[in-house]
Amino acid sequence: MIVDLVLSNTKAYINNKIVDCSLAINKGKILKIGKEISMPKAEAKINLKNLLVLPGLIDVHVHLRDEGKTYKEDFYSGTASAAAGGVTTVLDMPNNDPVTMSAENLRNRMKIAEKKVLVNIGFYSEFPRNTRETEEIVREGAVAFKLFMAEQVGGLNINDDYALLEAFKTVSRLKVPVAVHAEDKATLERAEGKLKRSNRNDIEAFLKAHSESAEVKAVKRLLNIAKQTSTQVHFCHISTEKGLEAVIDGKKLGLPVTCETTPHHLFLSTDDLRRIGTLALTMPPVREKHHTIALWNGVKNGWIDILASDHAPHTLGEKKAKLVWDVKVGIPSLETTLPLLLTEVKRGRLSIADVVRLISENPAEIFRLKGRGYLKEGNNADLVVVDLDKKYRIDATKFHSKAKYSPFDGWTVEGKPVKTFVNGQLIMDEEEIVAKAGSGKIIRRE
Repeated sequence: MIVDLVLSNTKAYINNKIVDCSLAINKGKILKIGKEISMPKAEAKINLKNLLVLPGLIDVHVHLRDEGKTYKEDFYSGTASAAAGGVTTVLDMPNNDPVTMSAENLRNRMKIAEKKVLVNIGFYSEFPRNTRETEEIVREGAVAFKLFMAEQVGGLNINDDYALLEAFKTVSRLKVPVAVHAEDKATLERAEGKLKRSNRNDIEAFLKAHSESAEVKAVKRLLNIAKQTSTQVHFCHISTEKGLEAVIDGKKLGLPVTCETTPHHLFLSTDDLRRIGTLALTMPPVREKHHTIALWNGVKNGWIDILASDHAPHTLGEKKAKLVWDVKVGIPSLETTLPLLLTEVKRGRLSIADVVRLISENPAEIFRLKGRGYLKEGNNADLVVVDLDKKYRIDATKFHSKAKYSPFDGWTVEGKPVKTFVNGQLIMDEEEIVAKAGSGKIIRRE
């Protein structure tokens, strides 16, 4: 038998340890892992020169913007950014133009994506206006639903507990998770209105509006609904100490809840936000240092399940609006997540096992992405080759994303993704995209 590719002379993270091995890849799958002498003949062979192979990253929180917002990002630029960052699967958020909230919207979005994407992509949907359409959206292949509690985005009235309860009952029956942006809309509107009436237009006002209590109130509200419906709820970008404590309380009660945080909530604080300015403004915002300490403890103790980028690109003009209330919130993060985490591995704060669990294994398990997240025979050949000794400065002007800025611009990091393979195909090689648009695959919920 002659296989498509053999990766030789490498180390790989397999079964919770790093082993010296070679990998044989055929028809997009990992066919064999073992000694080089046991590898089959191959059409192509790459000597990885003792570099480390990890399962490809699965980023469950990405805004790719395509359709009505292509001036910010599109499926090609966004997935090129993903591949450059070692990300082999992304889950695309639904707050697009048009909002992904019907089977037709989803079908159209998939059709556009399949011709452009470089990595695998799955799609969230917002809840439809008519709950009866939920099942049709799931049949079309949505991997999960997204619920924005901070503002009305989809068709579900977020102010109506009964409507939320009925929608959650439906997705619970369909065994589909719901990812939640947990900030309470009424709390935000009251605080923001009061600050605007006082002519406040500064970062401190934004922080005051997006308070810890806004997050905690939304988390507790959704935990109550999860308790009544047994819905699998995933809390996005948890940012505060008490917000995390509320999620932990839900876990201790045995509720089917998980949570994520982001690199910017781990690595940046309000001190950085004040220094950097609105380029670092996101929602929920970065917090005071005691919150970042609590989040790191949550990572260390296993309470935080996933690290996700919340890649949210905008134009520089949108990030520098005159009024803080008009600034488009979000940070382009696909190309910085892995280097930041590998740097913490070098510093001893994280282990390779932690990194793989948080950005490959747990995302695959929680969102039921079969055949991904682990390096094992029979799985999809989604993997990233990293150079743990590569020390360099982050240069946002070189991002593959259309957004050429970052709060981490100029940071020195150690550990770099140097090759990314998606379904056995080399997509990124030494920062260069070497595959054609459409090389990635659409992932549908099975």
